[in-house]
Amino acid sequence: MEHVPPPAEELALLDRELVRLDARRTQLLHRRAWLLTVVRPPAAPPPFPPPGARPPAAASVWGPPPAGAPAASVSGARGAQNVLLVLGGLLLAVAAIAFTLLSWGEMGIAGRSAVLAAVTAGALAAPAALLRRGLSSTAEALAAPALVLTVLDAYALHAVALPGADGAGYAAAASVVLASLWAAYGLSLRRLRVPLPAAVTAAQFPLVLWAWSAGAPAVAFGWALLVTAAADAVVASRCGGLAVRVTAWSWAAVTGSVALLIGLTSSLSADGALSAVGPAALLLAGAVAVAAAGWRAPGEWAVAAGAVAGATAVVAVGGVPRAAVPWSWAVVVYLLCAAALSAVERLRAVPRPVVRGALGASAAVAAGAVLLVLPVVASALLGPVALSAGVWSGAPEGVREALGASMPWRDVAPAPVVLLVVAALLGARYAARPRTAGPVPGWWAAAGAGSLGLGWAAVPVLLAVADAPYAVAVAVDVAVVAGLLAVAVRRAPDGPMWTALGCAVAGAVGAGLLALASEPATYAVSGALVVLFGWAAAVSRVVAVRSLAAVASVLCALVVAVAAGVSLEWSAPRAALVVLVVPAVTVGVGLRSKPPALPLAVSLSLEGAGAFGALVAVGMSVADAPFLALVLASCGVLAATTALRPERRPGAGYLAAGLFVAAAWVRLAASGVPDVEAYTLPLSVAACAVGFLRSRTDPALSSWAAYGPGIALTLLPSLLVAWGDTQWPRPLLLGVAALVVTLLGAARRLQAPLVLGSTVLALDALHELAPQVAQVFAALPRWAFPALAGLLLLAIGATYEQRLRDARRVRRSLGRMR
Repeated sequence: MEHVPPPAEELALLDRELVRLDARRTQLLHRRAWLLTVVRPPAAPPPFPPPGARPPAAASVWGPPPAGAPAASVSGARGAQNVLLVLGGLLLAVAAIAFTLLSWGEMGIAGRSAVLAAVTAGALAAPAALLRRGLSSTAEALAAPALVLTVLDAYALHAVALPGADGAGYAAAASVVLASLWAAYGLSLRRLRVPLPAAVTAAQFPLVLWAWSAGAPAVAFGWALLVTAAADAVVASRCGGLAVRVTAWSWAAVTGSVALLIGLTSSLSADGALSAVGPAALLLAGAVAVAAAGWRAPGEWAVAAGAVAGATAVVAVGGVPRAAVPWSWAVVVYLLCAAALSAVERLRAVPRPVVRGALGASAAVAAGAVLLVLPVVASALLGPVALSAGVWSGAPEGVREALGASMPWRDVAPAPVVLLVVAALLGARYAARPRTAGPVPGWWAAAGAGSLGLGWAAVPVLLAVADAPYAVAVAVDVAVVAGLLAVAVRRAPDGPMWTALGCAVAGAVGAGLLALASEPATYAVSGALVVLFGWAAAVSRVVAVRSLAAVASVLCALVVAVAAGVSLEWSAPRAALVVLVVPAVTVGVGLRSKPPALPLAVSLSLEGAGAFGALVAVGMSVADAPFLALVLASCGVLAATTALRPERRPGAGYLAAGLFVAAAWVRLAASGVPDVEAYTLPLSVAACAVGFLRSRTDPALSSWAAYGPGIALTLLPSLLVAWGDTQWPRPLLLGVAALVVTLLGAARRLQAPLVLGSTVLALDALHELAPQVAQVFAALPRWAFPALAGLLLLAIGATYEQRLRDARRVRRSLGRMR
């Protein structure tokens, strides 16, 4: 036999062997390094330079850097040079401004003119000379002060020669002259980067300043800004310089946005159709200009331009009719204009990115319209919740009375129109989907689902706006639920199917709440919903639809059962017996349906809904102990009936046993029996005898199913009574019985007797020792508790591995028992 050392000795051996291996590896590495130095040849000396060759000279301090110098040093030097030049130019500009503002009055007309002319001419001529010498950075730094000097020249001319001229008009003319001069200067000296962007900036002011000097209205300012933006776009698209293009596009975006904002504000504030024509023309021109700007733009910019142009066109076209209708209908006007905008998709001459942007604008307007009417939809759908406080108080005359006064329904008449128009647009989009054999793409499925959902939401809103009679509203709601269920049943699993099913469930809840105002309406609506959802559960081919419809049918049947108990004027515990009819029907359906006819998911959903009905019955009977015992026993019968099915036997069998035991306990407690053992012990003996006979025929039967209910039927109620008993005989007898049960379970290797008996024995012993333990703890000082806890933790930590192995051993031992 091979000797196997203990774990501690083997671990020490392994550690010693690893140390020896590490020492050997270090020795071998040193030997390898020495061998490499012996084998490797010595490095060859660098070659001697040929005669006549000169060594590379060191870089000169004042000359340019050598060719191999790092680029970072060059860029750093240039950056420092640019900073110095910019600071110099700024100082010159500040000096010129200070001279003009402070020292101008100390000189005469001739002196002023001579100084300004000389300085300006010199400043404008200097960059040209510097560019010829290759000093472009210095020329750029001097060009900016030169342009500032021209502005000062214009200011000086107005202050001296034309003091009586209109300030805004003169500024407009001066900006035109300056923009022209700067443009000509920049075109003549193309290597300068400042003059042309400065000319573009100066060109933004002439039209606006002329409108200001003329006292023009807001729309005229909008036109001035729009023309300026269009000119900027033309300059940006036809000029090749990057700085000019960036400056022009930036100014075009700013001035165009302000122009469109002015047009939008004027259109919304117009008090008549005629006064809205001017802003509409401005907005239409802006839409055309934006669309033209995006015609040849890159993809993302073209989409953005199309979106802005589309939204502007909607506001422009809708502004005129909006001014002629009440404000509540304005959303409908803009929505119809957005719907008409979707026709741009058929214009093949328009670039596709621009079309996508316009369609996005149309969709955004439609989504905004829906968001505006969402509070109305919420009031129409959630209004019947207020009826729960007055159940069967009487049918109201109109549906508005049932919904309450939370919404001024006369002012929200456009809400159903908005919902129906958007639903029609989405429906048309879904109808135009590509016909393929596979599933519908996500975009088209979303359109179909949205159309269905909005169409359903429009129905209760339309009924509320029209103040339909109560009976008509209830009937229409039920009919809509039936139509939605028909759609859900006949479709394959996709977005519209799930939307139809969800809307059907929500519509059923709304119809049920609305029907609570009248007793006949409650029965009629709940009964109709039971039939409709039951039909959907039986006809649909989708398992999820069948499951959800089955649950909804059972819940509606529970409403009918509760209503029947109320109609009979029974108390809640007595009415619980009527509610139990629904779980009984679900159990019967489960027994009669074979697995191929009723899928597993549907069966589980049906039985789960029935179990919920049983819980409702138990909750209704809690206030009356005798009825509670009867309901628990009835639920036990239903669980035992479910256990007749082989696939349900394990879980349903345990549940039935527990319900029967609970019913017995409740019955004994309700009867005020002091010695419960006289009633429970015979039943326990009989139950254990039946379990013994069953285990003889079925050796694989668990001890919990064979002996668990019988043992628990006596031990657990006795334990509850013993905890409240101040005498010693009952706890003693209970402890002896629990000890016997524990020993029998250990001897026969039965899990249920061992666990139940040991648990009851431990609790009974704790009950008996509790007074003495309390006295001991009261006598101990307060510091003893943390000390004892610390010692316990230390002991557990020191023997943690052993305790863990013991726990695993106990678990394996219990697991091997029946």
